[in-house]
Amino acid sequence: MNPSTRITIVSGHFGSGKTEIAINLALTERRSHGRVAINDLDIINPYYRSRDLAPIFQAHDIELISPKSHLATSDLPIVSGEMYRVLHDYRYRLIVDAGGDKDGATALGQYYHEWKDLNPELLFVLNGNRPYVSTLEGALYTVEQIEKVSRLKVTGIINNSNLSAETTMNDIEKGYELSKNVAEKLEIPLLYSTISSHLKKEAEEFAKTHDVVFINRFLKLPWECKRSE
Repeated sequence: MNPSTRITIVSGHFGSGKTEIAINLALTERRSHGRVAINDLDIINPYYRSRDLAPIFQAHDIELISPKSHLATSDLPIVSGEMYRVLHDYRYRLIVDAGGDKDGATALGQYYHEWKDLNPELLFVLNGNRPYVSTLEGALYTVEQIEKVSRLKVTGIINNSNLSAETTMNDIEKGYELSKNVAEKLEIPLLYSTISSHLKKEAEEFAKTHDVVFINRFLKLPWECKRSE
């Protein structure tokens, strides 16, 4: 996270891996801050959601802000009012897992007047292997739509190009080039490339010359869980 702000918003197109990054960010922040909260503001994706990792957050004393009780598993555009409490409590570091593209980022707009003076950073997670953002034009259009509905400017790009368990270093390197071009066009920094921890050995050379953050993969689709049983 940017040390000059206590609020990090993570957004990206469907399948970008933004939720994995938000989870890893929250766990990292908890190592150095007494109070950390993650707000599941993704009202679009029914599969990969921060709220599904509630036991992990509880184990690390990270506050999860999401719809309560039976609403937590519903596929409805519901957000929690607890967000307002944490926004104005300066003891918290807050990670916001926002929905991707225009429709998902619409939920961000409702908080604009609450956090416009709090200097939040808005990070765009780019997975160059996903449809619609696999080209410079597509990625720029998606950023434009997110900025329009959220009324915030994207402040940094994260290269998270992957094909889940099938990811190779070629995917990451190709995604890096696309992410670099997007960042240059927007005149904002390409912050780093995220790489799954199981690729550490293969990524050694790349990590010598590029900013890299290794992340753990927590979320799996139902058929992936069955395959690993």
